[in-house]
Amino acid sequence: MTITIDDAGVGDLLFGVIVGGFREEPREFLYEVLDIKYFRSPRFRRKQYLKQASTAVFQLLKRLRLRVGEPIHICRGYVFDKAVVDLQRKYGDDRVRRVKVVGEPQRLTEIAYLDEIRNLGYKPLDERERNRAKSFFHMLNWLKQNPDRLKYAKTGWPRLSRYRLFQSQTQSRSKRARE
Repeated sequence: MTITIDDAGVGDLLFGVIVGGFREEPREFLYEVLDIKYFRSPRFRRKQYLKQASTAVFQLLKRLRLRVGEPIHICRGYVFDKAVVDLQRKYGDDRVRRVKVVGEPQRLTEIAYLDEIRNLGYKPLDERERNRAKSFFHMLNWLKQNPDRLKYAKTGWPRLSRYRLFQSQTQSRSKRARE
């Protein structure tokens, strides 16, 4: 048996991030949420989401009752860079392997993310996986229609300041940082 760890939502504008854990036999799936606050300044700049992702991975392994000698496959995504180091330190290099996650673990993690963003009132595009740019602008337009929804947006990315919707966020953060 193997436990596979995947993520969903890291590159999306809405919500936090889902970290999913899947064991093939007996087909168990659980997930943790990385709170959106880790994708906003100043936590985002400090990359605190890396520590939180590592914490989430260890919580999932505990909840899934990792067995002695059981391999851990973990997504290659950068969000797991610290988690992999921490896992190797605790369980050894031979038990931890970075992989391209496909199949059921990927599908279930993505479904969990989509369910969470639907809970916000957002209706995701059907082709979002094939067209990331279109999905980004769809989310951006959803936020523009009601700026009160900015509380659901990952605002830590510096490039967002080029969009008027996020300029007030960036300016108020800069003001607070100077004070």
